[in-house]
Amino acid sequence: MSELFVVSSSPHVRSKENVQSVMRDVVIALLPATAFGVYNFGLDALIVILLCVASSVGAEALYQKITKQAVTVNDFSAVITGLLLGLNLPHTVPFWIPIMGSVVAIIIVKQLFGGLGQNFMNPALGARAFLLISFAGYMTNWELDGVATATPLAILKAESAAGLVQANTWDLFIGSIGGCIGETSAIALLIGGAYLLIRKVIDWRIPFTYILTVAIMAGLLGGNGFNTNDVLFHILSGGLLIGAFFMATDYASSPISNTGKIIMGIGCGVLTMLIRLYGGYPEGVSFAIIIMNLFVPLIDRFTVPKVFGEVSK
Repeated sequence: MSELFVVSSSPHVRSKENVQSVMRDVVIALLPATAFGVYNFGLDALIVILLCVASSVGAEALYQKITKQAVTVNDFSAVITGLLLGLNLPHTVPFWIPIMGSVVAIIIVKQLFGGLGQNFMNPALGARAFLLISFAGYMTNWELDGVATATPLAILKAESAAGLVQANTWDLFIGSIGGCIGETSAIALLIGGAYLLIRKVIDWRIPFTYILTVAIMAGLLGGNGFNTNDVLFHILSGGLLIGAFFMATDYASSPISNTGKIIMGIGCGVLTMLIRLYGGYPEGVSFAIIIMNLFVPLIDRFTVPKVFGEVSK
């Protein structure tokens, strides 16, 4: 008795996950940091986040309509870009900043390079770097409870120059500090990162090696020897946790091999600490990830695994 076999093209190992489900998991993982950011900074923070999300979705839909492409805003990728950008902005920015940043992220960084999966860097990070360089005054204006303040890293840089280092690790862990909307609460970001790892949305190698490299360099180069408080300070402050779990792990702009992911994490950690300790900016996460994004094609080229059955030359 003959049977009919249908042979389809690869891949033959299929998953129930799709772009929409993965992006939905990322949104869920960002909810703790988003909720705390709104609680910490108030209504202005919520407006900035909503403007970023709405502008990102609107920019993607408009661009795809104009270029006669299928509108794909229901895959949640534009929502993720807007949400990440909003969490990487101070709540004090004028409302045109989130709109401009979202347009840059979606159209220039994402769509002009081919859309989802074709962007060479994380769109939200690219937009944040553009805004930070172009409008530094707005992007470094921090307030907490209506009082102007500096970020913990900026304070650390000033205190280190004066020979003093004082850090309240508990405030960093909880989030009772100044900074961008979504980067202040370490516990909220760790909860979100753990959710992504449990759901296997991200691989552990990039965030683990990124954070470990920062810890080692903070201990060895922080100025006070291997001081536990200094190490925790550098891990919990700034954009390290949101960058390590949510942006350095971006599928399109991170390496595909396990070895490449480790190299990516180490490179991000080294660059972050070099900028923090010796650069003009107190924070280096955004620039570190973007620089390593540029090296991803080269990393993939030299770390691609051999094809099963291939004989070494």
